[in-house]
Amino acid sequence: MRTYEEICLEKLKELGLATAREWSVAMGYENPNALAKVIRRILNNTPERLIVLHRRKPRQYKTNDY
Repeated sequence: MRTYEEICLEKLKELGLATAREWSVAMGYENPNALAKVIRRILNNTPERLIVLHRRKPRQYKTNDY
């Protein structure tokens, strides 16, 4: 069974390089803050799976999965 974090990472893998807004729209949300807790959980639990390119907004994310 996949967790919601894994589903979000798979969607990001499809998108490639994306901002939180682009990622949340692809997941079906209208507000980019909808994924804020999910992104925080991914960075806390498995930081090796998510690459953050900019520390200031707009941050860009991509997966580290090969």
